[in-house]
This record gives sequence, C-alpha cells and structure tokens, in this order.
Amino acid sequence: MNTPQPRLALRRIAFAAALALGAAIPAAAADLFPLSDVRLLPGPFLEAQQTDMQYLLALEPDKLLAPFLREAGLPPRNASYGNWESTGLDGHLGGHYLSALALMYGSTGDTEVLHRLNYFVAELKRAQEKNGDGYIGGIPGGKDAWKAIAEGKLQADNFSVNGKWVPWYNLHKVYAGLYDAWRLAGNQEARGMLVALSDWALELSGKLTPEQMQLMLRSEHGGMNEVFAQVAEMTGDKKYLELAIKFSHQAILQPLEQKRDKLTGLHANTQIPKVIGFKRIGDMTHDPKWQEAARFFWQTVRDNRTVAIGGNSVKEHFHDDKDYSSMVQEVEGPETCNTYNMLKLTGLLFQGDQNGRYGDYYERALYNHILSSQRPDTGGFVYFTPMRPNHYRVYSQVDKGMWCCVGSGIESHAKYGEFIYAHEGDALFVNLFIPSTLDWKEKGVQLRQETLFPDEDRTRITVDGDGAFTMKIRYPEWVAPGALRISVNGKPVKVDAAPGGYAGIARHWRAGDKVEVRLPMKTRLEQMPDKSNYYAVLHGPIVLAAKTQPFAGEKLNYFSDDSRMGHIAQGQVCPLEAAPLLVSDTKSFMNRFKPVPGQPLTFTAPGLVQGKGAESIRFIPFFRLHDSRYMIYWQHATPANMSVMRANTAKAEAERLALDARTIDQVAPGEQQPESDHFFKGEGADAGINKGRHWRDASKWFSYELTDKEGKARTLRLAFSRADAGRKFDIIVNGALLQSVELKGDAPEEIYTRDFAVPEGLGQKLTVRFEARPGSKAGGLYGLRLLR
Repeated sequence: MNTPQPRLALRRIAFAAALALGAAIPAAAADLFPLSDVRLLPGPFLEAQQTDMQYLLALEPDKLLAPFLREAGLPPRNASYGNWESTGLDGHLGGHYLSALALMYGSTGDTEVLHRLNYFVAELKRAQEKNGDGYIGGIPGGKDAWKAIAEGKLQADNFSVNGKWVPWYNLHKVYAGLYDAWRLAGNQEARGMLVALSDWALELSGKLTPEQMQLMLRSEHGGMNEVFAQVAEMTGDKKYLELAIKFSHQAILQPLEQKRDKLTGLHANTQIPKVIGFKRIGDMTHDPKWQEAARFFWQTVRDNRTVAIGGNSVKEHFHDDKDYSSMVQEVEGPETCNTYNMLKLTGLLFQGDQNGRYGDYYERALYNHILSSQRPDTGGFVYFTPMRPNHYRVYSQVDKGMWCCVGSGIESHAKYGEFIYAHEGDALFVNLFIPSTLDWKEKGVQLRQETLFPDEDRTRITVDGDGAFTMKIRYPEWVAPGALRISVNGKPVKVDAAPGGYAGIARHWRAGDKVEVRLPMKTRLEQMPDKSNYYAVLHGPIVLAAKTQPFAGEKLNYFSDDSRMGHIAQGQVCPLEAAPLLVSDTKSFMNRFKPVPGQPLTFTAPGLVQGKGAESIRFIPFFRLHDSRYMIYWQHATPANMSVMRANTAKAEAERLALDARTIDQVAPGEQQPESDHFFKGEGADAGINKGRHWRDASKWFSYELTDKEGKARTLRLAFSRADAGRKFDIIVNGALLQSVELKGDAPEEIYTRDFAVPEGLGQKLTVRFEARPGSKAGGLYGLRLLR
C-alpha cells in the first residue's frame, strides 16, 4: 500500500536499529516534522513549489529511465535526454527525479506525482530484475567497470573510477531516490530494491582492501556513507552501518576530527555529502569525534567560506578563506548544489543541537540562494551565481540542461516545509517565518502561520487544539537585542532570549490562541569575509541587489543551451572598474537608503551610488531579481580616492581581461567540471593541488577536447611548475605531434607558461593529448588555453 510511512513506525525502526547495532538509545533530540504534516500557504515559497511541480511534470519519465533500461539490456520506451544524461553521467538525473517526486508528494499529496513515482519505481525494478544481481544504474558500460572493481582492478582520481565519470556519485542518486520513495511515499517495492542494491555494493566491495577503498573514495561519490547508514537504520542490520563506515573518506574525516581546515582547493560539493554521512554515522555510533568533525566543518564553511547569499565556492572549489579575490573576479560563483547539501547538513546538526545559528544560516541560504536559483514561470534552475559585479545567471530548460544543479533544484523547491517547524518532547520550535500550516498529530494540535514576511516584519501564529507545550520562536541574529516583540492574544509576553536563541512561551494552549511576533528589520552592510573592500547590502536576512545594464542595447540569452558548458553565463565580462560604487566619506551612511513607497523591500540610495546608471539603481531582494546583470557586492570609496581606486582596479584587470579576450577555449587541469566538460581521458593519470593550484599529470597519457568554432586558434598556452623539471613528454594535436617537451627548472616564477604555435586548418575540434616519454611523466599541467 502506497501511503506515507507512519512516524511511529519510523521511531520503532530506529529503536530496533539502535538495539541491533549494540548502541545505547540516544537522549531525546529534536525532530523535523514530516513534509506531510506541513502545508505551505500563499507566498513566494508556495509559488516556487508550484513552479517546480510544473517542471517536474514536464520532464518525461521514460527519457529519464532510458539509461537504466539500456544498461540492463531492455529496450527503452523513449530516447534518453542529452547533455549530461548522455555523455557519461547517464541516469543521475533519474535518481534526483525520484527523490523530487517523493518530496513533492510529501509536500502536496498530489496523486499524479504519486502515480509517476510508482511508475518510475516499477520500471527501475524491471531493470534490477533483468540485471539479476541487485544492480540498478545507467552508467554506460558500467557492468564491466564494476566487475573490474570487484576484482581489485582499480584506477581512480578525483572524478573518475576506471574511466567512468563519478560512478558512485551517480549511483548515490538512485539509492537516495529509492530511500525517499519508501520514506515519503511508502513505496514498499522501493524499500526492497534499496536493500538489494545495498547488498550488491556489499558484495562488490567485499574483497577490496581498506587501501583500495580509500583510493576509490578519492573520486566524488556523493553521500554513499549517509545512505548506507540510513539503510542500517531502516533495516536494523549492522552490516550496512559497517559498509557506511567503510565508505567514509578518511582523508577528509581525519583533519576535521583534529579541527584542521584543509579544505582550500578541494572540490566543494564533493566534501559536503561526505560530512553529512559523518554526522549520521556519528549519531548512530555515538562517536563524538565524528559528530564534532561535522560541526567543525559546518562552522568553518559558514564562518570562513560563505558569502552573503549563503553559498560558497568559486568554480566549484573552496577558495583560500583569506583571499576572496577570485569570488569577485570569476563568473563561476557559488554552486547551488553546495547550498542544497549545506542545508541538509544544517538540518541534521539542528536536530542534535537546537542552536539558533542553524536557523539563521538556513534562513539566509534558503531565501537568498535556493529561492533565487529558480526562474519564475519557466522554472529553470541556476548552476553558478556570480558574485562578480555586473555579471548574470543562466537557467536550465526542461529538455536541455541536465546538470547536477537541475537534479538538486527539482528537490530543493519541493521541500520548503521541512525546516519551518520541529519538536522535542513538549517543545515546538518555530524556525522560519513562512506562511504555512502544521498538523502536530502527537499533540492533536494544528498551527496556522500567516505572514507576508519578509515584506513585513511580523508573523501571526494561530493555535487550533488544546494542550500544554512550549512554543519556542527563533530570535534571529538580525533582530537587535531587546527588539523582538511577542504577544499572546494581544497581551505582551516577556522575551527571555537574545539574538541567536529561542524565545519560549510555556502555557496550556486553547483553540483560537493567537501569537503575534514582531521582527524589526534594519538595513545594513556586510563586508566580504576576507575583509576586502566589497560589501553586500541586507535588510534583515534578505540580500538586496540591483539590476544593471553596463552595455547599451545588449540583449543577453538567459537560457542555457544543451552544450557541456551551457550552465556558465558566457556573455561579455564587464570590467570591474566600470561597476557602480558606494561613495561616501564614511561607511556610516545607512540612513541614505530610502524605502520606495508602495514597493515592499525596495530601496533607493540618493547620492550614495555613483557610476553608470546610478540614478536608476533600485535595491531589491535578490530572490526577485531575474533576467538581468546585477550587483550584489559593492566597493566603497570616498570622493577623494574614487578615481585612484578605479585606476588601480583597471590596471589589475587589464592583463586578465586582455587574455580572456584572446581565449577561445580553456581547461583548468585537475578541476572536475572543466575537465569533464572537455571530455578528459587518460591512462595512469593523477591530479592534485600545489600551493593552491590544481595540476594534472600521467605516467602514460591524458587528453582534452577543445572547441574552435571559427578556426582562429593560433597558440596553445600551457602552464607548468619548476618542481617538475626534467619531465619529458609529447604534445599531440589531432593525432599529429605538435612538439616534444622537456620541462626546465630555470623559470623566474614557480608556475610559468609556455606558448606553442598551433597550425591552421585543424578544424573546429582539437584533441590535445599529453603523452609521457619512456621513464618520465606527462605534465604536470597547471593550465591550458587555446588563444586567437
């Protein structure tokens, strides 16, 4: 029977799992309410949920199922989608789709969504039964690769295992989808399939040594440790918890246990799911070191690596936490998937520690990154959100963009109800001020929260039912000490909390009781975390941004195409010195921000903003800003130093922009997405980080595919390191030797570049291959640019 899994049954399963694992039963911790107990009321989040529903229903299940059927030897009912779904990551979006359907069903109870979910599970079951060993996957040629791995024939780097693009990451989406289909939609077939798929992984990894496992875990593998911990809890079987521990990457866990930040240069979204798994395993085994590792990671990322919108990373990687220059220089800003996973980690941490800082971060990231990443009406999703002044975003289309951020996007906008409320014993937590209803079944109490927040600074909660409990209302960090106001049935109550805590109201509640909460918001500046001269403007928790048009008459295409790099906004880059500035003798100018009458959360700043188009600048919530270039971070200048500052910025940017203008195509060696977008191949290949720079080398060979649509390429510019002096290798382009190279150690700088002439007439596609000479290595390669 396909009904949501009863909460009491879940508790019994968890209790049985704890007993089976030989663990003590944990002390009471807060629980988030199941999505089926929360319903959104009219507001921006309900609109986003409804738009997401349209996007989900526009996706064709049979296209998403095609890779699974094909790899099982069954005829697909429809051709597969293109883009990432047909270039190596085949099937990953199908796993996300199954999770999104389950989340949407939990959030709405929609019968069409449930029908699709059940159909999708049934088709996956056909593939699993045909495979005959529990396996379900769409990875091209995956069976042979998995067979070799099981035999200990293993090669892995940061984004491939035995030549397959992040295969465990891909499979994790299937595991998670089956788990969500059981957990949220009560699909018992999904439960059995998940157990069978977990048994397949047990068998596959059974003969691998710990060293081989850790080698394999170098490659991005999603939340495999988390999902095996969930299966252990679901079944009460200890072997799955042991498998979860086996799938935990020690190279990441150990520094975190020692409270050492070794994140700089790492692929950000690879690490966050691992840490979610560390937390789950730590909770199940009561290992404080694993629990503390997760807390330390979260604190480090939030405090030192996160920008105003709640996102992190540049070009998918953790940048130097003391230098945010790349955040404003690059157009590949925070990745939406990272924030999707940070919110999952935040919710998990909150359940063990009801600290208001988790609610503050959750609120910040939810409004300013997740909500802003969905295009209204069409429902397209954003991959990168540039912090670079005067740049813009592009959105996916249903039949084209099949990126990771589409997969996490269809999930994110289907689960807005999951963190609004929580409970612990007789305490009810109100974490977010989102219009919604709650059915607290254990207490026989219903709540209705009505608000226009953040367009107004208040919310009203009406109780329906009768019972004694303590309502705990989050005191946001953006409300001044002593400024939070609460009344019950029109009578003020004492607020016994400070910003970052919870204001508790303990009473016997009666039907019709009304709680009024006043949350005064102020406009303020927030400096870039490295204390550089860049500031974001916020009103309460809401990031305010401004639309800009630095190029007259420009018409940008805000929809991505289906190319491998279509998720990057590749329009003209506006020089930083051309961006508007906040100009004032002091930074104490917040009284210059004036609300625009009749336009909620809209401000002008007369005389403060200077630069092109300054007179028309309006500060609006970033989550309402779409289809435009924009400003989130602003430099500050005084009238006296403005011209000097612009000149210095222009000088620093001139060489960079000139090189970008000459660049036809480029690869960042050793970085996951740029390499996969350029169809990296290799044998004996390795990658790493040296002084914050990524590199790639190989004992045999590696190659990339570059694009020169206009046939104007004349130079191949490569970056090397003096540390690799003496290495000999050949550079081969389209099968012909370009040049034999021996690296020297006499370059004036540690990382240096060399130019190689490219012959004319090579066509639009160039395969550049680096082949090691006998006894040497090819590379290390630190950069590759194809220049006009």
